[in-house]
Amino acid sequence: MSRELRAPAVPPTLEDVARVAGVSRATVSRVVNGVRNVDPTIQEAVRRAVASTGYTPNRAARSLVTRRAETIALVVSGAGGASEAEQSAFASRVFADPFFGRVVSGVIGYLRPRAMHPVLMFAETDETRDQVVSYLRQGNADGALIVSTHAEDPLPALVAEAGIPAVLFARPATPVPISFVDVAHQDGARLAAEHLLARGRRRVATITGPLDVLAGQDRLAGFRDAMARRGHAYVRVAEGGFTLASGEDAMRRLLAEHPDLDGVFAANDLMAQGACLVLREQGRRIPDDVAVVGFDDSSAATACRPPLTTVRQPVEDMAAAMARLLHERLTGVHTEATSVIFEPELVVRNSS
Repeated sequence: MSRELRAPAVPPTLEDVARVAGVSRATVSRVVNGVRNVDPTIQEAVRRAVASTGYTPNRAARSLVTRRAETIALVVSGAGGASEAEQSAFASRVFADPFFGRVVSGVIGYLRPRAMHPVLMFAETDETRDQVVSYLRQGNADGALIVSTHAEDPLPALVAEAGIPAVLFARPATPVPISFVDVAHQDGARLAAEHLLARGRRRVATITGPLDVLAGQDRLAGFRDAMARRGHAYVRVAEGGFTLASGEDAMRRLLAEHPDLDGVFAANDLMAQGACLVLREQGRRIPDDVAVVGFDDSSAATACRPPLTTVRQPVEDMAAAMARLLHERLTGVHTEATSVIFEPELVVRNSS
């Protein structure tokens, strides 16, 4: 019994795309390979032709033309121990924080339409930082998007010294010739202070982030400044670690030392959520007895009971801007270090 053999379908070529778009093969190649200075109307015609023909660039051939891997390293860098258990704990803390998921979402949202792919890397020890720099030097990724979690992190300087294209999420603690995106932390903390005072709160405390992290320092400075400008010389302070558990611990310390407090600003939503748990545990009504404001507008804010008033930083937009700055560096749009600062916004819910 015989069977009819069918020739395999021939994948569409650059020539097919060029014929559909009504342009030359060379023009299609320039658009597909991200070459600048192609008229936007022509770019759009080529993209439509690519979609209609189902053309898929040959990644190996494209890399030979562009000399790029089309891969971006998304690096989470911070302080950690050398043991496997300590490194696993560091990774677990990262994945437990809703902030990181928002960063990943923003990065992927920008890279995916440009056929670029992120590779997640952790750099919490000297050894792993050296591995990241070596990986990038060897051209395994075209550049790095770095989320640094402590102020003394040496990775930004190492990457800059190596001449590797990179962008940071948050301003570096020490001057480094490297692009970054950030939010105006002090302005956001001022919004929180002004809101608590407008709600009639006079015995106000703050749960800070780690004070060896710039975001923690800036949010504390902005909050204190706004309170001082309105005649409140003393602000009760307890340091936290940007985790739910640290928010619980800090809230217990504050209540033990200042049982009459009537307002709390926590420097992120996870700590604010922890503070709310302790307040309810100790019979304090939110917001009747104690008003609570967080920072981030993350999933923790809506999971909190009651839903949390918070200062929104647009993390997804910031992450997308970080990816855009790196892409523009790789395509020659920017050659100097560039910064983008986002404005915070107060989101009022039931906790204040």
